Amino acid sequence: MNKNSTPPSECSEKGSACSNCSSATCSEKAVTGAQNKVKHSIVVMSGKGGVGKSTVAVNLAMALTAEGYKTGLLDIDIHGPSIPTMLNLQNTRALSEGKLISPIEIGDLKIMSIAFLLDNARDAVIWRGPMKAGVIGQFLTDVNWGELDYLVIDSPPGTGDEPLSVCQQIKGPFSALIVTTPQEVAAADVRKSIDFCNRLNVNIVGIVENMSGFVCPGCNCETHIFSSGGGEKTANEFGVSFLGKIPIDPAIGVASDKGSAFVISQSKTPVAKAFLQIVSQITEACADKCNACCATAE
Repeated sequence: MNKNSTPPSECSEKGSACSNCSSATCSEKAVTGAQNKVKHSIVVMSGKGGVGKSTVAVNLAMALTAEGYKTGLLDIDIHGPSIPTMLNLQNTRALSEGKLISPIEIGDLKIMSIAFLLDNARDAVIWRGPMKAGVIGQFLTDVNWGELDYLVIDSPPGTGDEPLSVCQQIKGPFSALIVTTPQEVAAADVRKSIDFCNRLNVNIVGIVENMSGFVCPGCNCETHIFSSGGGEKTANEFGVSFLGKIPIDPAIGVASDKGSAFVISQSKTPVAKAFLQIVSQITEACADKCNACCATAE
């Protein structure tokens, strides 16, 4: 696949597979491609840029992998992919296996991004909507993900082509994770993301408030540089689960620049523990959704 790839037709059909379901029929519906079975996808969204959405996506995927889940990480930010840089993979290129594309692997984590398909990491991708929809469809069907418990999808901010395309083309169960920062200006855009999900009948697993206070690396004291509580207030307003607050820690930026996941390299810090608590709530919510689906099927 290259920048001149012909986009496949869009598909809005969704399956109803469950992550723990023993039904063969239900499991077959979790197929995103001929060789792939993804039990649950999580689309990480934000109403605006600069809220640390990609940081949340990377650490969520790494934490799931560390907990023993078979996990994939898909970067669908076509114009500004940041996942490869955050994992020190910016000079890595993907290879093909027949008609399938091999994802890049870090340990047990499988990763795919448009950056892995470009001739040069500095190349700009200048595409309109249909081309973006096409390549997103190919990421879902033509990448050899294999069997995954979770596919974490990092989408660009807003409610435009990329999040719309991925939500229309995913087959099988999926949820949206919305990331915000405490300020009202960010919370206002989160409301648009919630409206987007409601209009498309996308389940929202919860809201995460990132950059919620500064944790001093010396004494672990927390100071609210920005206002606090915007994410929780918005979640309560719309009846959406509030999963928790992630404080600011300078070591997160350092870890990203070095290509290392903060939640793994700094697992003892308050911020990493906040990440892990959020991950625990996400897996629990996905399991509850699966059980509800199985009960309905019976």
